Amino acid sequence: MAEILLSLTIIGVVAAITLPSLTGNINERTWNTQRKALYARISQAVSLMPALNGYGELKEASSEGASDAVDTVAETFITSGLSKVLKINNICDVDHLTDCGLPSKLITIKNSVVSPFPSKLTDLQPVFDGKYVNSGGGYSFIPNSTPAKIANAAAFETANGESIAVYYNPNCVADMDETSSYDFKPKLCVNFIYDLNGTKGPNTVGKDVGFISVLYPTDSVVVAPETFHDRTSDKVSQLNGSKFCAGNDNAARLPNKHEAMAMFFNEVLLEGRSHMVTSSVYDNKAWFLEANAGYMALGARDTEHWARCVKR
Repeated sequence: MAEILLSLTIIGVVAAITLPSLTGNINERTWNTQRKALYARISQAVSLMPALNGYGELKEASSEGASDAVDTVAETFITSGLSKVLKINNICDVDHLTDCGLPSKLITIKNSVVSPFPSKLTDLQPVFDGKYVNSGGGYSFIPNSTPAKIANAAAFETANGESIAVYYNPNCVADMDETSSYDFKPKLCVNFIYDLNGTKGPNTVGKDVGFISVLYPTDSVVVAPETFHDRTSDKVSQLNGSKFCAGNDNAARLPNKHEAMAMFFNEVLLEGRSHMVTSSVYDNKAWFLEANAGYMALGARDTEHWARCVKR
């Protein structure tokens, strides 16, 4: 009897040690499968929409304290655009995001708490402070003019049970000249923050929480980078960046320029912006993300910048 009890005790101890790890591995595989399926559905839905800009109205108050501001962009984008090409069960405005299953708090990739849940675009990235307009001779930037920072989020639940917040920029522009350094902020049309299992938890970026960014109103590019390496003190060049990322994990790589933009747009979830070397090349030069201004710049391929690797 003593030997049986001892054996059961040992089995119990081993189970207590290994069970969390096994459960975690199962969760990781489940989340990875869900993440890929959601990305595929969002990508397909976006491809079916003729254009992504122009939904809803975004109008600042006529004067300080006035109540005539209008913001219908995110909800209108969902109801008049996305719902036509994607199965949606429930839609919530900015004051009721949790009614669509979104958590009130998020845990960032560095394990800090973001509270409350981001309710507008500038909660994710504060630099959205203006818009671009086509003046006939090209695009010009008008700071603090109907800025996306007043664009409130909306949310919806999918038929598959995911909870998704939508941050929408109705003034996004098409693929402007990208043969030299350029401001990429106006190229963001839609940003999604998804929670694969709602408020259930762990509500952590990189696990059940992630983001998908859509660039350009037509011929859109949809990216969902899964950040793997976040040590912004490591500087690498494009020439040795792939080796650096693979040295941390065989499945890791440098982000392309669109993935780097998406990480910039979702700065608060990754905690801190940084200059980033990308894998994208133009005219035998490397694209680098200049985080302070939100610019994509060209430089020599052996120029070093901080690295932030993503999983394949």
